Amino acid sequence: MDVIGLGAGEPDFDTPDFVKQGAIDAINRGETKYTVVDGTPALKDAIIAKFKRDNNLTYTRDQITVGNGGKQVIFNALMASVNPGDEVIIPTPYWVSYPDMVILAQGTPVFVPCPQDNQFKLRPQDLDAAITKRTKWVILNSPSNPTGATYSEAEIRALCDVLLRHPHVYILSDDIYEHVMYDGFKFFTPAQVEPKLYPRTLTMNGVSKAYSMTGWRIGYAGGPAELIKGMGMMQGHSTTNPSSISQAAAVAALNGDQSFQKEWCNSFKQRRDRVVALLNECEGLSCLKPEGAFYVYPSCAGVIGKTTPEGKIIQTDEDFVTYLLESVGVACVQGAAFGLSPHFRISYATSMKNLEEACARIKKACAALQGQAKAA
Repeated sequence: MDVIGLGAGEPDFDTPDFVKQGAIDAINRGETKYTVVDGTPALKDAIIAKFKRDNNLTYTRDQITVGNGGKQVIFNALMASVNPGDEVIIPTPYWVSYPDMVILAQGTPVFVPCPQDNQFKLRPQDLDAAITKRTKWVILNSPSNPTGATYSEAEIRALCDVLLRHPHVYILSDDIYEHVMYDGFKFFTPAQVEPKLYPRTLTMNGVSKAYSMTGWRIGYAGGPAELIKGMGMMQGHSTTNPSSISQAAAVAALNGDQSFQKEWCNSFKQRRDRVVALLNECEGLSCLKPEGAFYVYPSCAGVIGKTTPEGKIIQTDEDFVTYLLESVGVACVQGAAFGLSPHFRISYATSMKNLEEACARIKKACAALQGQAKAA
């Protein structure tokens, strides 16, 4: 049986030709040596222009850092700033690496559940309740991995109002899915919405999702110069500079024609709409329609407690995704990996043909389950 993989967190489009050409031109110019540890001047300038153009944020070169992917940027920030006993607030469900990076920095993750009833979004009152004198950071990710949930300007404003009352808390805004948005939903980032938070906000982004450059490994951030300096020191003693060729490609990406992103988003939107409709036809599943990213995070509460044709009881979302893989050849990721069950994540960054076939198989697998669900 062939397996349809719906776990990949990367666009299925090719890197645009003009971006590839930027890399080729850099190779031909002989730009194959070490660069400045945390980014070339040309790339920092392109990032500064991007932040101003897209987010109305003004930075100088000493406020910009470039890493080997967004993951390293976040890791550097936490390692450079978190002391033993410091707390980092992480809305749940979360991207899988956040908690482990906090723990590696000897910090304590503080999880704030954001269930489907809350549209998978952090509520101001829940953020306020989670903040203590030991809180160092709150991590915000919009659009979200794994849910695709996206905060409106008003929702970000409400969170900012809470953070204004707690001047010791820093904000790490993971904006990596900024350009993957639907239905006219407009993107906002905290430092843009509330300039008073600018001095304690690290705004992280990258080229992986917006330009389908996951393998090029370029992430970047703008933030307080003192923090950026510490992050550069961390990187200088770990990986040193990102690939010189990848940095040249990122310059081409950020400075080039951005119009292709609309076509990509239209394609993703069609897939999102189809997948959400098909999943909601499956017995025992319930799926919200997200505003961004390229994931859905359906609830499988309606199948927990049921029995497979082989006689195994589905007790967890991990049991359910294992059943889907073994019975119908569909590979998804269990919600437990993201800290919120019973759910599972599907990436719709694949062809419509694959998605329709996968959803048909999921529907068949759900129909084959027997007995009553615990949630019923």
